[in-house]
Amino acid sequence: MSGDTPADDSGAHRLGADDTGRSAPPGRTVGIKQVAAHAGVSPGTVSNVLNRPERVAEATRARVEQAIRDLGFVRNGSASTLRAGHSSTIGLMVLDLANPFFTDVARGVEDTASERGYSVILSSSGESDEREQRNLRVFAEQRVRGVLLTPVGDEGEAADRLRERGVPVVLLDHPTPRANQCSVAVDDVAGGELAAAELLDAGARTLALVTGPAVLRQCADRRKGALRAVRAAGLGGDAMREVAVGAMNARAGQEAARRLLEAGPPLPEAIFCANDLLALGVLRVLLQAGIKVPDDVALIGYDDIEFSAAAAVPLSSVRQPTYQLGRIATELLLEECDQTGGHAHQQVMFQPELVVRESSRSALGGPALGRQAL
Repeated sequence: MSGDTPADDSGAHRLGADDTGRSAPPGRTVGIKQVAAHAGVSPGTVSNVLNRPERVAEATRARVEQAIRDLGFVRNGSASTLRAGHSSTIGLMVLDLANPFFTDVARGVEDTASERGYSVILSSSGESDEREQRNLRVFAEQRVRGVLLTPVGDEGEAADRLRERGVPVVLLDHPTPRANQCSVAVDDVAGGELAAAELLDAGARTLALVTGPAVLRQCADRRKGALRAVRAAGLGGDAMREVAVGAMNARAGQEAARRLLEAGPPLPEAIFCANDLLALGVLRVLLQAGIKVPDDVALIGYDDIEFSAAAAVPLSSVRQPTYQLGRIATELLLEECDQTGGHAHQQVMFQPELVVRESSRSALGGPALGRQAL
């Protein structure tokens, strides 16, 4: 049963053969008709092998698959997408591809999508709202099945337009106030409080917060948590000095450390950085200036990226379940994509974990109760 239905010319490749199966000149595309001629079957049979293989006898299917390999045929996903109105691809938009935090998140996304037969288009906003909106429009043009979005600020109009077109959007590493919106995030207020409390509980009475752009929700929430810890320690608002930089990378961390040094003594007794890349930049400048960490200044970061434990002074940090963030967000997105009835939206919030290493003072005398030492 070969199922010779009308041909579906959904493939193209620029190296192949002509209709007789002979090698085609460079630049000539290979379509279903060429594959059919090479295999000695009808174009409809090739279409069935590509789209409904269970309708084709095993021997015929094997012959067609061999012809596909011989000719280097690649099916045209765009044609299939136009017919279906969407693709088997999802879009992933993160803030910064250079940040290992998002690399780990992307692994969780890609592994989960692959298990369900989906591919992932990965893009970065570079912490730019304009670039975010432009890339979301590209996702729409590509007719992605759904989008995972870590927004620069609040959700923008482009995300709303995607939803209006029936494209589900799940917020990743960003909570949502909307009951009709899925999101997966980490409680960064709690994480900021954990980090600052680790430094203050170890005896610090002056604290510097090195943070990124205020528009980033992660920065705002971690600052809020740090201020909560300062108040809980009975200290005034002037106990925490803020150094804001324009990016969340090691170079910006170096800039922040230089600004702290240029402000003159005394240095703050402890520094909390809004992510590990900032902390690694701060650490480098402090060590170059002959400042001992943690003896002179205690230091803690956020994210617990792989490089943190391998730093010149192993870095205390707040750990997030990065891989699980990507996996759970993708599961929610694909459930919404494949829904046949009403979809139950979920807002998942993970709790962060403090990991104590040598860069914070409490590690010198052993970790405080309820904290993990590595």
